[in-house]
Amino acid sequence: MNQRQTLSILFYLRRDKKTRNGEVPIYMRITVNGKRSEMAIHRLIHPNRWNNEGGHGRGSKTEIKLLNEFLDLQRSKVYEAQRDLIEENKPVTALTIRNRVQGKSDAKHTLFSVFSYHNKLMEEQVPAEYSPTTLTRYKTTLKHIQEFVKYKYKVEDLFLSQLNHEFVSSLDHYFKINKKCNHNTSAKYIKNLKKVINLALKNDWISRDPFINYSAKIKPVKREYLTWEELKFIEEVELSVERLARVRDVFVFTCYTGLAYVDVERLTPENIEIGIDGESWVKVERHKTKTRSSIMLLPMALEIIEKYSLSPDIISAGKLLPVISNQRMNAYLKEIANMAGIKKNLTCHLARHTFATTVTLAQGVPIESVSEMLGHKSMRTTQIYAKVIDKKVSEDMIKLRTRMLEESIENRKDSNGE
Repeated sequence: MNQRQTLSILFYLRRDKKTRNGEVPIYMRITVNGKRSEMAIHRLIHPNRWNNEGGHGRGSKTEIKLLNEFLDLQRSKVYEAQRDLIEENKPVTALTIRNRVQGKSDAKHTLFSVFSYHNKLMEEQVPAEYSPTTLTRYKTTLKHIQEFVKYKYKVEDLFLSQLNHEFVSSLDHYFKINKKCNHNTSAKYIKNLKKVINLALKNDWISRDPFINYSAKIKPVKREYLTWEELKFIEEVELSVERLARVRDVFVFTCYTGLAYVDVERLTPENIEIGIDGESWVKVERHKTKTRSSIMLLPMALEIIEKYSLSPDIISAGKLLPVISNQRMNAYLKEIANMAGIKKNLTCHLARHTFATTVTLAQGVPIESVSEMLGHKSMRTTQIYAKVIDKKVSEDMIKLRTRMLEESIENRKDSNGE
């Protein structure tokens, strides 16, 4: 045992759990290096017969002697568990010792059994708390980690007790090298695993957090958006195929409302309300954050709604717009981008970014109002878009300054007769 490691044992009374006859349960507290874990020893005693300082029963009656012998036996079990853990080269903590004394073991739970349990709990909360897409991401994460375990350890599963810092680091390396994932994709998979491990920690199924001293932060990414010119190209491009025209309309509607795909897909005529200002508003609870978004409908958004207000298939579906699956929509948007001469990757996310930047912030709409319309829980999220605008303004001003300097140089040359 490391000399700096300290172990102490304390027996105490839980006076808040008094029985009808006035007796209270005795608990044992195990403390290792200042961190403690507690457990009931399933013995009762009247407080008047307890020695607080000594942590044992007071008196000479046979029942008190038997109780004190039992307390000594529990103390011996703690030291025995400590010794066994050291000999097995396993972490010695208050929790691991307690688990040993209680007959529990990390080896009762495996990584994939807990991961599957987590996914089952999540599936039961779809769509109330989680979206189907979120569940799919966790199922994909499980599949990738199963492949990793087979590849590196040549086994079908691992006990939770086998997980450590090296496991997490190797998994991160596997995602980036073997799976060719970029940094953020790898970090998201690791983050999903961390959520599952946290579930195991809360249930005392694992005594050591393998994520201690490990950090995988998401790196900021460039948020693409459309300029006014590009947005107009999309709006005005001739589309003879109806499926493309419908996708274009939904995309443009998103550019002028800032709603996420899942929120646009859920829109019904009931989401359109007349505000106190007499204007039409779309009001919806955001699926992701459960926050309320209220957005005044700009002319183009209103025009698109009116276009489909009498469409039989839209009416029968009880929807507001002809929204197809996100995957198919993004595929069709690639076709539209080619026809409009747009080099950017058109997605519903890009449309939302366009609303936040080009349509609102760049037009002087206060950031507080934009944050409210986007349904952000934190202003910091919205400030990312404000920084994008600041950077764009800076780039434009630098170009202007460079052009003006060049013109000034040319003018001086002309005046000098050069």
